[in-house]
Amino acid sequence: MSPITFFIFALALVCSAFASPINGTATTLEKRVTHTGRGTWFNVGLGACGKTNVDSDKIVAISSQIYGNGNNCEQYMRITNTANGKSAWGKVRDECPGCGASDIDMSPSLFQELGSLDTGVLKVSWHFENKAFKLP
Repeated sequence: MSPITFFIFALALVCSAFASPINGTATTLEKRVTHTGRGTWFNVGLGACGKTNVDSDKIVAISSQIYGNGNNCEQYMRITNTANGKSAWGKVRDECPGCGASDIDMSPSLFQELGSLDTGVLKVSWHFENKAFKLP
């Protein structure tokens, strides 16, 4: 075997070793779906997720269509006011039977991070964070 052939063979062998998958822990990626809808506010209390909250908690009620059997309880959402670009995180703790599919109802303190309570209704976009997400 010529030295050039040997070098090419050795290089191919090394490259294939680096391209091989390794055993270990794999991170599962979740598809992020961004919703757009109306954002309103409400005075919180005992929510459908079974937790009692106060108006200063950053709480979200999601539509019955998305709430389903409560699988999103305790999950964080990233919410953005599409008019001014302000964003905030809120935690799902309630169901909003009167909301459209992509509409959300927020605690007063969360709503105020995005706009004025006097506005009453905001156009928002939002998505669920990964279930393991913790506030920074």
